[in-house]
Amino acid sequence: TVTVRDKKHWLSVVEEIREMVDNDLGFQQVETKCPSQTKTFLFISNDKKVAGCLIAEHIQEGYRVIEEAVPEGSEGEKVMFERQRAWCCSTNPEPALCGISRIWVFSMMRRRGIASRMIECLRNNFIYGSYLSKEEIAFSDPTPDGKLFATHYCGTSQFLVYNFVSGTRSDQQSPNLV
Repeated sequence: TVTVRDKKHWLSVVEEIREMVDNDLGFQQVETKCPSQTKTFLFISNDKKVAGCLIAEHIQEGYRVIEEAVPEGSEGEKVMFERQRAWCCSTNPEPALCGISRIWVFSMMRRRGIASRMIECLRNNFIYGSYLSKEEIAFSDPTPDGKLFATHYCGTSQFLVYNFVSGTRSDQQSPNLV
């Protein structure tokens, strides 16, 4: 975990990693709105390379993704449908403590449990002496793959989302932004 209290060298390394992650995810270069409230978790592979990055911030609320019926079909057809469709979220805020603004795993290292392990580390370490429940975590506007991951990790397609730029919510009926 890296926070603003760490040495400047590590902060500049994390900033370089964030820029690379943002480029890979297709994010606009957006400054972190409140760096003192942000924690960055890095997954370092056995060969000492960054294989994963999770950036989280303190938030107060999230908005539940509204579940829509998935058409009948094979598992592959359902996954393709999920990747291509826009999604909506509720306008009713729900309490949340932690917003995951970015979660990224190097493409060659995906499907090895790295993202789940980083979230488990986050849940154990985000608030000293507390273990966050899945209900206390919200994801920023997820990519289609991110939405599939969040659905799998949270055990529901109705997980919480928020807008990391404003720290509040995704726009109602907002298509995937990234």
